[in-house]
Amino acid sequence: MNNPLHSINPSTGYGTALGERNRVMRNTYWLLALSMVPTVLGAWLGVATGITQMLNGVLGTVVFLGGAFGFIYAIEKTKNSAAGVPVLLGFTFFMGLMISRLIASVLGFKNGSELVMTAFAGTAGVFFVMASLASVIKRDLSGMSKWLFVGALAIMVGGIINVFVGSTVGMAVISVMAIGVFSAYMLYDLKQIIDGGETNYISATLALYLDIINVFQSLLALLGLFGGERD
Repeated sequence: MNNPLHSINPSTGYGTALGERNRVMRNTYWLLALSMVPTVLGAWLGVATGITQMLNGVLGTVVFLGGAFGFIYAIEKTKNSAAGVPVLLGFTFFMGLMISRLIASVLGFKNGSELVMTAFAGTAGVFFVMASLASVIKRDLSGMSKWLFVGALAIMVGGIINVFVGSTVGMAVISVMAIGVFSAYMLYDLKQIIDGGETNYISATLALYLDIINVFQSLLALLGLFGGERD
C-alpha cells in the first residue's frame, strides 16, 4: 500500500499528501454512490423474479458466504487494475440479489414500502453522523480494528448458528449488535481514509459498502420484526 507521505513535494510540505487523501475520499464517495445502482438492480431483480427465494437455510448461507468471500478476494486482487471497478460493481449486484429475500419479506407487510424507506433513511443518517464524527475526531482510531473484527466475527458466527436455531429473539439481538458494530466500523473506515491509512479508493469503497449494507439489512430486519403490519 502506498504511503501518502511519499508523495510530499518539498516545496509544498504536506499539501500533496493532503491532496492525495482528498482525492481518495472523493473517488471513494463517487464509487460508493455508483455501487448503489447495481445493488438496487440486483434487489429489484430478486424481488421481481423471486430467484433467491429458494436460497434459505444452509443453502442460502453457503451461497452467500461463498459468493461474498469469492468477490472480496477478487476485488483485493484487482484493486490496482482496470478490472477493479467492474469486479466491485459485480459484487454490489450480487449483494443486491442476496438482500432481495429480506426486502421481499418486508414488502409483504402492509407498510412494507415505508419500512424499506425508513431503513434506507436510517442508514443514510448513520452514515452522515459517522462521516461528521470522522471529520472532527483528531485521535487515532486504529486501535479499534481488533475489537471491531472480534465483534464482526461474533455476529457472523451468531448469524450462522441462528440459521439452524431460527430464533426471532436471536435475530433481533444479532441485528442490534450488527448496527452498533458496523456503525463503528463506518467511523473507523472513514477515519482511515481521512488520515491516509487507506490509499486505494476501491478498497475504501468496499469497506464502506460492507458497513452500509450491514447496517441497512440489520435495520430492515428489526423494522420487519417489530414494525411490520399484517393485512
